[in-house]
Amino acid sequence: MAFVSFTAAAGAWDRVRGFFKPKELFYHDGKAMRRLTVSTRTQIMAAAGVALCATSGLAGAAGVAISAPGVTATINNYADSTAQVSAMETRVAQLQSEVDTIRRDARAHAQRLEKRQAFLASVMAGKGNAKTLAQLVPAQTQASPQSADILAAFAPVEAKQGVIATKLLSATESEYRTKAAAVSKLGLNPKRLHLAMGGPYEPVTAADLKSTTGDKADPQFRALFNSWKRLDQLQQAMVSIPSAKPVSSAVSLTSGFGVRSDPFRGGAAMHGGVDIPGPIGTPIYATADGVVGRTGWVGGYGNMVELEHGRGIETRYGHLSSIIATPGTRVKRGQLIGLMGSTGRSTGSHLHYEVRLDGRAVNPTPFLRTDGYLLAMERRSAGNVALGGPAKAD
Repeated sequence: MAFVSFTAAAGAWDRVRGFFKPKELFYHDGKAMRRLTVSTRTQIMAAAGVALCATSGLAGAAGVAISAPGVTATINNYADSTAQVSAMETRVAQLQSEVDTIRRDARAHAQRLEKRQAFLASVMAGKGNAKTLAQLVPAQTQASPQSADILAAFAPVEAKQGVIATKLLSATESEYRTKAAAVSKLGLNPKRLHLAMGGPYEPVTAADLKSTTGDKADPQFRALFNSWKRLDQLQQAMVSIPSAKPVSSAVSLTSGFGVRSDPFRGGAAMHGGVDIPGPIGTPIYATADGVVGRTGWVGGYGNMVELEHGRGIETRYGHLSSIIATPGTRVKRGQLIGLMGSTGRSTGSHLHYEVRLDGRAVNPTPFLRTDGYLLAMERRSAGNVALGGPAKAD
């Protein structure tokens, strides 16, 4: 068997040698023609070198082919990682936006609660004014869904404020009804007193408060503001209602309002005021805030001071011995305006006091009682009472 293999190998070598027979190559070196013999051995070695290089090249190409799937996988993995990073960056941006929204909603809600508290404090203290309170009326806020959990922490405070607002609304409405009823008993329509602050009372709407709320006003606080404003206007107007004592020491009247027997002519005559007796020189005070109108001698009134209180309300003080008030000046309730006397149609020292509504004399007695007067109408008796008043109002 070894002999056969050797014989076969020898045959193959002979074939190879037959393929690579010695060759003679002729070339010219620039001077002479030369001959070069390439032996069989040399040709075989050269062929073997070329084959070795070819084999190495094929092996490298195979290596590249084998590693290509790995490179593709690496590229795909990198693309997947890039997409994941991009998605994470997008989510982080969304979370940051949500955090900003929650922070903004929380800040706006806190500011709203602060305005509500300031509004309630101002109403309870009684120191507010319409302009200031209008700026404190809070707006309704619309929070984002993601802020619900955070804003829930404010719920107890908001609920307590709502309870206080409800109680204040009830209290202001009750106080308004009480004071309006007192005004009505004087023969005055409370609506006429709403002419305070430059015009009649009108409920404030959300549109009216838009410049201060920036949105829709909170209905509960708008209702409280309307109630407060109406009560405030009534209270401010009530200072113009004659109610103080024109004579601090007076406890009785010598003549009341209405038809009486004229002290000078006899017979029935209309007496448009009340007569309050006192010594000459007794101080006479304004019974309400107002502006001094006419002063001086006015017919049967003698020396008279007329005060204009606005809304068609006037008071007159007649038979004065001295006038202190100056026309056109503003006076306060309880301010000294003159001294008692017996000028004009008068039988003795006393004050003729009138209250007029829209130019018509009304009974002053209810107005005097509002300040706690101890009124006791006494019958006239000769020699110890003073009567008077104009025969006809001027």
